[in-house]
This record gives sequence, C-alpha cells and structure tokens, in this order.
Amino acid sequence: MDKKKILIIDDEVAFTRMIKLNLEATGRYEVSEENKGAQGVAAAKEARPDLILLDIIMPDLDGTTVATQLKEDPATKDIPVVFLTVVVQKKEIEDSGNIIGGYPFIAKPVNMEELIGCLSKYIK
Repeated sequence: MDKKKILIIDDEVAFTRMIKLNLEATGRYEVSEENKGAQGVAAAKEARPDLILLDIIMPDLDGTTVATQLKEDPATKDIPVVFLTVVVQKKEIEDSGNIIGGYPFIAKPVNMEELIGCLSKYIK
C-alpha cells in the first residue's frame, strides 16, 4: 500500500512534530511539515501532498490566505485542505458538521483518532 502524503502547515513546531510522529507511526502516512504559511504554499506546489492540514493563525500568512493561494493555483487547487485551529471550539464545529466556509475543521487540541478519521474521509 502506498503511503499517503500529508503536509502540515502550522507555526507551532512542537505541534507539527507531534502530529508528524503520530501519523507516521500508523505506517499509512508520509508527513512533511512547514512552520510558515508562505513556505507551506511553496512546499505544497513542490510535494503535491494528498492532503494539507492547515493552521489558521500564523504570523506570516494566515491560514485563510494560504488556503486561498492554494485554491487559486492550478497545481494545488485540487488538494484537500483541513483546518486545525484553536479559533473555534469543538462544539461549534460539531454543530456545523465540521465544515466552516466550505472547509473541514478540526479543533485543537486534536484527538488522533478524530484526525485519522478525517484524513480517511478527505484523501482521494
């Protein structure tokens, strides 16, 4: 079975490292990480991941700007994006079916079981 490629774009280095280690431990994912929005956009164009996990609040480019740039680029427009954020509460997301503004959301702190379920749902 080919491993699915995941790109995490989040300014919290410890968080991206933890998610990377946990996902790779399943043996189903190859995970790369970027800790700046602009670098994340460039990495997505180069690596063409199967899915992008994206934080909203980052110092250089916020997640909505990153998502917009990805969707406007023919090379990355079809890559699913899932927001990981502390901006919304789990209850808010559940009430909206985990979709806000057309994007799936997972509230931090993230539960690995929930995250893996989301990856399975959105990876083509």
